[in-house]
Amino acid sequence: MIRLEHIGIAVQNRQASEALFERLLGAKPYKVEEVASEGVVTSFFKIGESKIELLEATHGESPIAKFISKKGEGIHHLAFEVADIHAEMERLRAEGFQLINETPKPGADNKLVCFLHPKSTGGVLVELCQDRRPE
Repeated sequence: MIRLEHIGIAVQNRQASEALFERLLGAKPYKVEEVASEGVVTSFFKIGESKIELLEATHGESPIAKFISKKGEGIHHLAFEVADIHAEMERLRAEGFQLINETPKPGADNKLVCFLHPKSTGGVLVELCQDRRPE
């Protein structure tokens, strides 16, 4: 089963964007988290069964800073929750999709994540995510 888990939005100023989404959605973010390995601070808003993730770069060389410098603020990626990220990666690789990550890596919100290259997904950055299981 695959479902839309969240929509990632690249922002210049997370606090200003949080205020905007708080007014828009009538709710505060339920989580703010730094993912140092990606050079980003995230804020998550719950919308029914899905989420909105605001992504702010923590330094100029982070993927989000590079995205904003090329494309400006806006939708960065669509994330789909999968039951078995390893099996889904193999299935998509066999279907001809180009994976950015060869193995899943830790992401925000207690997830394992993998990204598909936009060149193979019609120009859309796609993230696969699965809840991290206790070890």
